[in-house]
Amino acid sequence: MKFAQDVVVVGGCGHVGLPLAIILASKSLKVVAFDTNVQVVAKVNSGEMPFDEPGASDVLTNVLTTKAFSASSDRNVVSNAEHVVVVIGTPVDEHLNPDPEAVPNAVISLLDVLKDGQHLVLRSTVYPGVTKLVEKVIASSGKKIDVSFCPERIAEGKAVEELIALPQIISARTPEAVERAKNLFSCLTQNMIVVSPEEAELAKLFTNTWRYIKFAAANQLYTIANDFGVDFERVRHAITHDYPRAADMPGAGFAAGPCLFKDTMQLAAFNNNNFTLGHSSMMINEGLPLYLVSRIEKNYDLSKMTVGILGMAFKAESDDIRSSLSYKLKRILRFKAESVLCADSLVHDDASLVSEDELLKQVDLVVIGAPHRRYASLKISQPVIDIWNIRKQGVLI
Repeated sequence: MKFAQDVVVVGGCGHVGLPLAIILASKSLKVVAFDTNVQVVAKVNSGEMPFDEPGASDVLTNVLTTKAFSASSDRNVVSNAEHVVVVIGTPVDEHLNPDPEAVPNAVISLLDVLKDGQHLVLRSTVYPGVTKLVEKVIASSGKKIDVSFCPERIAEGKAVEELIALPQIISARTPEAVERAKNLFSCLTQNMIVVSPEEAELAKLFTNTWRYIKFAAANQLYTIANDFGVDFERVRHAITHDYPRAADMPGAGFAAGPCLFKDTMQLAAFNNNNFTLGHSSMMINEGLPLYLVSRIEKNYDLSKMTVGILGMAFKAESDDIRSSLSYKLKRILRFKAESVLCADSLVHDDASLVSEDELLKQVDLVVIGAPHRRYASLKISQPVIDIWNIRKQGVLI
């Protein structure tokens, strides 16, 4: 069957979907990004990235110019593409329970615009068994559609380079679906790993959980050293310097954002909440803002101080504030300090932020919330709490 488009990306104007869509379009495929957010669709079609992603703006401009790419809020575009790539959020609720029905329900909502002969690619990080649920949805519909699960592996801020640099995990139940998935992603990489859908689902969850646990281990070691009056960064340097077995030991810092914590909790739920290591990691990482404030209180009378937080994004060089622990730090400090001011020149969707200059004029103490590169050399006369060691002054509080 002939289709007007090669690919439609459902959820195609988000942090995961849009980089994939424009990079595929840059590889001579005809791609449409389908998204229900009309304002964001209009912004993308005007050539403006709705979020910061290094290198993506130029790619977007090029694929719009060549007409290889467009964005649309019309769900009927789903019918026009051979490959339908589903990229939607899979959050946990306020009780840390995942929703295994999120992706199947999204597919159900598209059944009237899905057609025989299409290839449905699940790209979101999912609860184990979700691919099988989607396969049942498609089978029950009576439509002849191949299903594959090919998880995204990029990090925000590195999407453009990593989409073509990283190996792609390919999984499907049938040889035909595997081949279609391999053909689609072969324009990005020839380095592909073929596994079963269940193996791929666990591979993605294990990846994010492993990183979350590593960050928790570093943060726990940081608190131990700090409570002992020792600078953790000096200890870490002694451990990692020219010592390959410890080369990947991270420094202290907020392990935040929309993926790592959430996926660790998805894995915990999958294992009947019998995941001591994951839950311990949550307590350490989510507890770090409170630990910092408790240490600061030992040295400063916060009740008489205005505290400034520099960096509100969840990670360095990002404008993304989703699940940022800087906001948890802000809530705690507002309870403890006389007042709190926050600044982040990269963040555009928080009207409460002030400029860096205004913050530095008014505060008595500065806490680095996100280690943006510019903070390394920013002139600050007040005491600075910098657990990231971005300013190379140590991390002892």
